[in-house]
Amino acid sequence: MMPTRILIIEDHVLVREAMALTLAQVGEGVFCQQASSAAEAIALLEEDPDCDLLVVDLMLPEMNGFSLLGVIAKRFPDVPALVVSALDDRESVHRAMKAGASGFVSKASPSNTLIEAVRTVLDGGVFTPEATSGSDGSGRTRRASQAFAERFQLTAAQGRVLELVAQGKSNRDIADLLGLSEGTVKVHVSAILRSLGVTSRAQALLLMTRAGLRV
Repeated sequence: MMPTRILIIEDHVLVREAMALTLAQVGEGVFCQQASSAAEAIALLEEDPDCDLLVVDLMLPEMNGFSLLGVIAKRFPDVPALVVSALDDRESVHRAMKAGASGFVSKASPSNTLIEAVRTVLDGGVFTPEATSGSDGSGRTRRASQAFAERFQLTAAQGRVLELVAQGKSNRDIADLLGLSEGTVKVHVSAILRSLGVTSRAQALLLMTRAGLRV
């Protein structure tokens, strides 16, 4: 029986190691490689493209996951990619699938969902995330975030920026992830702080925490 080779592309080492332990439950003969960046992943694939599946985070340093998916689709079209990300809104899921992903799993999902998604993609299928339907904890979190944004009359764009601010992302990271200019993100952040009646990101996060949101 040939081993199943999975390449995990995630910049947080603890998350990578946890994923590797989870993916070992997919079946016998699963072998996981790990890469901390898109550049490292591409180098590994160039050295040996015989890989069965890529597990890709969207929030990678230097080259984000969306861009990496595009590179993979062009240079390694026979290698399927499964996105596992905290960016689980409909827009991000649609963008990832359009870029070439064969599946999408929210990081808020339980481990058995990841296992199911991996098996589905390895079998040649496409995994549609339940997170986008609002049927799980991630959906409840999304609705709570939207309610918070509506409470302070934030626009949809400002609400999305605020969610990324809550995740500790810099203006540059947010611009890269949302396809905006850094100047536009700065304008959004300034408007958000004014709407919330605070003067810093830390105060904004404190306000969100007091409102019962997970940040």
